[in-house]
Order: sequence, then structure tokens, then C-alpha cells
Amino acid sequence: MLDELIALAKRRGFIYPTSSIYGGLANAYDYGPVGVELLRNIRNIWWREFIHKREDMVGIDSQIILHPRTWEASGHVSSFSDPLIEDVKTHKRYRVDHLIEVWIESQVQKGINVSLAKPLEAMSLEEMGAFIIEHRIMSPEGNALSNPKKFNLLFSTHIGAVEEEKSLAYLRGETAQGIFTNFKHVIESTRVKPPFGIGQIGKAFRNEITTGQFIFRTFEFEQAEIEYFFDADETNWETLYGSWKEAMWHFVTQVCGVSSEHLTWYRHSDAERSHYSKETNDLMYAFPFGVKELWGIAYRTTYDLQQHMKYSGVKLDYTDPVTGKTYTPHVIEPAVGLNRLFLMLLSEHYHVTPERTYLSLPQSLAPYRVAVFPLVANKPELVSKARELCNSLRNHFVTYWDDRGNIGKRYKYQDEVGTPSCVTIDFQTLEDQTVTVRDRDTMKQERVAIPQLIEYLNQ
Repeated sequence: MLDELIALAKRRGFIYPTSSIYGGLANAYDYGPVGVELLRNIRNIWWREFIHKREDMVGIDSQIILHPRTWEASGHVSSFSDPLIEDVKTHKRYRVDHLIEVWIESQVQKGINVSLAKPLEAMSLEEMGAFIIEHRIMSPEGNALSNPKKFNLLFSTHIGAVEEEKSLAYLRGETAQGIFTNFKHVIESTRVKPPFGIGQIGKAFRNEITTGQFIFRTFEFEQAEIEYFFDADETNWETLYGSWKEAMWHFVTQVCGVSSEHLTWYRHSDAERSHYSKETNDLMYAFPFGVKELWGIAYRTTYDLQQHMKYSGVKLDYTDPVTGKTYTPHVIEPAVGLNRLFLMLLSEHYHVTPERTYLSLPQSLAPYRVAVFPLVANKPELVSKARELCNSLRNHFVTYWDDRGNIGKRYKYQDEVGTPSCVTIDFQTLEDQTVTVRDRDTMKQERVAIPQLIEYLNQ
């Protein structure tokens, strides 16, 4: 199914392999005319649900390049790494845990059960290396592998015009740190007080070694993160944590229209959890290549604010203006990659029947809400009327104009990009001011009067 999705995404303008005229770039993709609309809708609906609809949330937009000390304080410079292994002949690099995972799956397909003493995520670099040696695991090309080592994921760059005076900097590995470094500014410039959250959507960069799972894991990706600050003496963290898990579940099932049968929660063990986290859970989705992490949530306690106070020397405590109590807020962090939400939506809503292929995307997320056609493109009176209606609908919806080919080909195209409704102007329209509206999911057609069309489409 993944190959079919990739083909559809390219054919219909959702996603292209980047720099393809130069042979492409591994782990990098561009969003085409249809894909950029879906991605924008995902951004907007996440922002609406988690920022605009809540009194206890505000948003920011921090820089991609932050002061390098930021990443020293957060621990990214010293410990933000993946286990790496190299093909000794081709020198291609791979994630050690991914290679082991693929090898185990291959053994299962052969009817051979392989048991691990602990989950892969909890295995040390030495343990994974020993497993590779014990089972004589080779590279995908069939060559021997080097000893595994840690590989830092931060992309480094330099700031400055003069080569000798350039300063080391990093492309951010996550959007969260810009929230923490702006915590004091947000408190001082707004009327928010704990419990409250700061949300941000933005690009992040990780120099990851991936295994070709399309846009699931890429060098450049878009994150939607929330840091929710609270007084642990006044707010029960477990209750608050549970409410955020419910909000995440609601967003995926109700807003994105995903079946709960395709979702599950995975709780990190003590060995898997980051040292600063008291509790971490992943909302998992059944992607075409397996059940993988979609959305993570962590209880980070006071770690981040304390670290930035230590490294910057700036007080980031909060003083309650009523009680005078001063404390370091605790933090709960729900963080999701919008590109993974994108891939989830394609996977969940992709349908193939003997008659057609279509995407049953929710109306609020579909790249185009409605498409407008003249029944035939060589009749000026039909084209003129259709153009007039199309321009009118653009004041209310993202509307697509299509007069190419026959009506069947137009329906096929709109089905594959997930357009919920198609409106056709025919000769009857000129007589009684009604149009034919076709529903994407049922393929049923209904005559609707033009004055009632906007209300009809808003149902």
C-alpha cells in the first residue's frame, strides 16, 4: 500500500521527491500544489483546536537558529544522538535499531521467532552491537557492518560573513526550546498565568539515518508542540496529563476522522524514557509499514526551565501576583510532527474499489472543498456561467476549476485529491438556476438551486 500512496502523492501533486532533476536527495520531499493545501489545513486546524479554542493557550513563533548555548542547556549538543552503523564496503550508514528491526521481521516471515531480552528502544549501543554480531546480521547490500557508534542529530552551521570570525550555530532539532527561552517574555507581556500553555508550529531539522519510510522521518520536518506550565502543588500532574492524552485522541479520531482501531497508546519503560521525563507515552498509528509513533506526550517536570536558568543566569521562575509564591513551573509536552499527521491522513483515507480510487478526507482538511465544472468546455454560455459560479464560491471555499477532458476524468481527478463535492453547470442550469452536486464518498448526485448552494455545501 505504501508504494501505491507514494505513486498517488506524486501523480496528483501532493508530494514530490526533492531536487529530482538532479537525481533527488535522500530523506527529502517537496509538497506540491495539492499537498501544500492539505498541509496548510492541518496547521490551521491544529492551531484552531489547541490555541484558538482554549483560554489557557497562547502561541509564539521562534527562530530556527537560536543561540548555541540553548542546545548546550537542553542537552542536545551532548546527548542528541542515534545509534549508527556503517557498511564496511559501501560506507552507507544505517540506524542500528532499524537494521535489527528489519532483520527480525525477515525472520518472522520465515517462521523463525526471535526474542529480545528487552525492547530495542531500551537496548544500549553495546547490546545492539552484540546482537548484530551474535546473529551475523549484514547490511542491506549483504556486506559486513562496522561497530555501532553514536551519531549526533543536530545540523551545525556558522554565522558570520568573514570566514575566520564565523560562530558555530545549529539548526533547531525541535521547536520546544524556543518556547522555554521565551517563557519570561510571554509571562511579562501577556496576562497569562499557570496553568497555561504555549504552542508553536515550525520547522525542525534532524540529521537522521532513515530507512525509506516516505515522509515518516525526514531531515526537515514540521512540528506542532505545546509546553503546558503548571504549579505541581496546585495541579495534579496525572489528571492534567490524562486530559492532554484525551485531547490528542479526540483530535485524531474526531477531527482527522481516524478509526480508533488503528490507534494505540505505548507507555515508555523506565529504560526508554528520557532522564528528564517522569512519564512518556506515544500515540501509535498503524501506518502501511507498521505501527509507529504518531504523537508523543511527556511530563518533563521542571527540567527545561531549570537548565536554561543554570546556563543563562536568568531567573525563569514564576511569582503568583496574589499569593506571592515563587516557584519553577512543571511542564507537560504534547508534540506531533505535522508530516506524520499528513501521512496518517493519506493512509487512513485512501480507498481503492473496482470502480475508482479516492481519498475520504474530512471536509475541513481536504485540499479543495469544491470543484466546479462546465458540462462541456466548448459551449461559451456554460463556461461563462460556470466561471461566474466558481468565482463566487471562492469567496467562501477553496475552489478548484476544471474543464479538462470529459466529466468522468474530472471526477476521477477530484476523487483522488479528496475533493468532497463537485458542482457541474449544465444546460438545465441556464433554464432553472440549479446545478448538479456530486458527493465524493457516495457518488450520489443531487440538483441544488444556486442560491442555496453555499448553505448546502456547509452542511
